[in-house]
Amino acid sequence: MHDKAVRGKHFLILKNQGQRDFGAGNYKKEEMLMKDNRQLFEEAPVAKAVAVMAVPTMISMLVVVIYNMADTFFIGQTGDPMQVAAVSLATPVFMVFMALGNLFGIGGSSAISRALGEKKAERARNISSFCCYGSLGLGIIMACIFLAGMNGILKLIGASANTIDYARDYLTYIAFGGPFIMFGTAFGNILRGEGAAKESMIGNMIGTVTNIVLDPIMILGLNWGVVGAAVATVIGNMAASAFYLLYFLRKKSALSIRLKDFKAGERIAAGVMSIGIPASLNNILMSCANIVLNQVLISYGDTPVAAMGVAMKANMLLVLLQIGLCSGIQPLIGYNYGAGNKKRLMQVFRFTGICAVVMGTLLTVLMVAARETVIRAFINDSQVISYGIQMVIALQISGPVLGILFLCINTIQGMGKAIPSLVLTICRQGVVFIPSVYLLNAIFGLDGVIYAQTTADFISIVLALVICLGIFRKMDKVQSS
Repeated sequence: MHDKAVRGKHFLILKNQGQRDFGAGNYKKEEMLMKDNRQLFEEAPVAKAVAVMAVPTMISMLVVVIYNMADTFFIGQTGDPMQVAAVSLATPVFMVFMALGNLFGIGGSSAISRALGEKKAERARNISSFCCYGSLGLGIIMACIFLAGMNGILKLIGASANTIDYARDYLTYIAFGGPFIMFGTAFGNILRGEGAAKESMIGNMIGTVTNIVLDPIMILGLNWGVVGAAVATVIGNMAASAFYLLYFLRKKSALSIRLKDFKAGERIAAGVMSIGIPASLNNILMSCANIVLNQVLISYGDTPVAAMGVAMKANMLLVLLQIGLCSGIQPLIGYNYGAGNKKRLMQVFRFTGICAVVMGTLLTVLMVAARETVIRAFINDSQVISYGIQMVIALQISGPVLGILFLCINTIQGMGKAIPSLVLTICRQGVVFIPSVYLLNAIFGLDGVIYAQTTADFISIVLALVICLGIFRKMDKVQSS
């Protein structure tokens, strides 16, 4: 009875607020949207709620996997390993734009879901508007920085005389598309924050399918090579951004991208950044880690760089599907944490953990069994295939339990725990992985470098479980006091 009374009080507050801000007609739409969110986040069976939120995100990630594989596949059909190596070298730089998009996307999604759990609809609108203009503004700034500092960037990523021109061409076009990449990445996450996982998936698929369709036309048909891959990527992100913009213009959301709703004060910017920075830093450190990895590999020649690029593209099937599952449930975690519903939060955590281990095991078996076929599909070069098979096996060793790491990270982010999230982020891709590359290279040579990621994964999984379980115990103490 107490819960019902509190919920009724929240509803009356929201009703009065909605009538002041929108008028009676718009309020009815918001009332319906909030009711749908409440049913999904609070009342639906856990398995159904996880499926509704996670399956569209996993489908989006699967499409991204297909896109990444298609990109590398069509470049591989040029028969030039140096173009494949150049894109492998340039990919970490491209990931910086996506990382900064996640600064607003993951940070904003976490803040929005918690605000909705606390029944603060106006704050959720302020957050989404802040993320809109923040991602576009920072995208423009980063595009200018990348174009002005291109020579330094190419030197940093270790481009050789054989790959530098290809890498320059690719990154120049990617830089021009930076604002669209960041906006599209951000709002794919923002929509999930209010429970619109299906619409997020559709936008992602529109962008990715556009990219995939354009790849063979531009890479092979027009003979543009790596330039064609970059142009297709930019156009795909523009298409996704257009869908998200139309979604808001058609008023299908309880959120907002109106300038008059923009607000950075009242801890809105701080709330987004506290979670967005660790999430973004994870991607940036991943880029830095890939740069370090490529710099070490380049000492063994361009061929191992190309082979690792292909192996990591193949490994994306396992990694991104696990990320899709775990990032999909983050709004459920955030909402129930904001609502103080520890029991449902733990049910979501446990069920998702079981799904992650089962899926990880099945995907690992599949990838190991098909390793040679997968590598050969990308490029028919005997040396690349030989290195690639060994690298795929090494990357799959942590596959069955890797999802636990992503589950812990997304749970911590969903609860708004900035410091633990930051600790996990800098450990996996920074403090653990980068030293592992140098240490294992010094001891075992190239074989050691190949197993550095798996080593970092296992150490990070153990640390993630310790941190996450510690936070759960603190929640029990708070609720019992």
